[in-house]
Amino acid sequence: MLPSGRAATITPVSGDEWISAAAAEVAARAERELEALVAVSSPSGDAHAAEEAAAVVTALLPTEAEIERPACSTPDYAPDLIARVEGRGERRLVLVGHVDTVISHSAHRPLERIGDRLVGPGTIDMKGGVALSLGVMRALTAVVDSFAELTLLLVTDEEWRSRPFAHVERFAGYDGCLCFEGGELTGEGHDGVVVRRKAAGTLHATAHGAAAHSGSAPDSGRNALLALAACAAEVAALHDPAGSARLTAVPTILRSGEAFNVVPDSGELYCDLRADLLDAFEPVLAALPREIGGVRIEAGMARRWPAMDSRAATEGLLEDAGKRLGRPVVGVERGGASDASHLAETIALTVDGLGPIGGGAHTDQEYALAPSLESRAEVALAVAAALLRID
Repeated sequence: MLPSGRAATITPVSGDEWISAAAAEVAARAERELEALVAVSSPSGDAHAAEEAAAVVTALLPTEAEIERPACSTPDYAPDLIARVEGRGERRLVLVGHVDTVISHSAHRPLERIGDRLVGPGTIDMKGGVALSLGVMRALTAVVDSFAELTLLLVTDEEWRSRPFAHVERFAGYDGCLCFEGGELTGEGHDGVVVRRKAAGTLHATAHGAAAHSGSAPDSGRNALLALAACAAEVAALHDPAGSARLTAVPTILRSGEAFNVVPDSGELYCDLRADLLDAFEPVLAALPREIGGVRIEAGMARRWPAMDSRAATEGLLEDAGKRLGRPVVGVERGGASDASHLAETIALTVDGLGPIGGGAHTDQEYALAPSLESRAEVALAVAAALLRID
């Protein structure tokens, strides 16, 4: 996404003829392919919608691709999609994305172009990235001597997954991983790609109290809502983004009570945690008491996503990509979670944020910038060419 307040001026420029020509071909199809992807409303958890999205993807893959549908990490979700092309080169590369969104069916809208903005659900998170990954896969398939194996992994549960990521072992030993979450420009206007992400966690607490009439016998109840509010305050008090762990601790959901005149006897609290390392979440969990005002509290981590730090491993790769591109490619960090973090544990050369530039993710004004489809295709192709050592 663009840094806050920064206007977007994107002029595709390339210092490599293959990159420039291939990116132009990717961009020529990307907007229409993004429109087709956005036309499918695919909120996370809807298996039928995910199958529809997978059908669109399948139609856009290179004809050489062999398709697998492995089980999703999350039970009862539609299977994930793996498309694989064998080459005659030496290195193995996996491209990563997801087809699910957080936008409900009721809030869905078709893609609309407003000036340079392509507005619609999932445009930047991350159907715009999926469109680019498909174009990059087609472009690389045309240079089959440059890789031993080229794989596209698209999952159906990235937005709401709380289970361990199922595909780490499958891709262990690959030479590179490129993930197509939304891209960005640095403060100097250079192309940024993500090489560092915080660990992410979801703390979940439940409260077990006792109901009572809130008018005639309020003090005979044990108020779960008040207990959870106190837990939320405990979590928020540990928020310390400037500290050594750069911990952010943010209460996000509190549900309790079913009637305005009854002391609520139960409820649940969710809190979003981010830090440089997963270990930083343990003190937050430990800070919650087991009982507050007679209300029993049970708490645990509903989700744990690892941190990603490929800065050192990718420094030379990004320098090479910038030379091929004719302009700098700069590694940046981002607080948001991504499936790249899981794969980076076993693939040192992992680069994320290769999707288009845009904003408004998870809102009804989500958008991708149309001119960035070509400029970011150039970036992705330059990184891929450097990684695969395409001459």
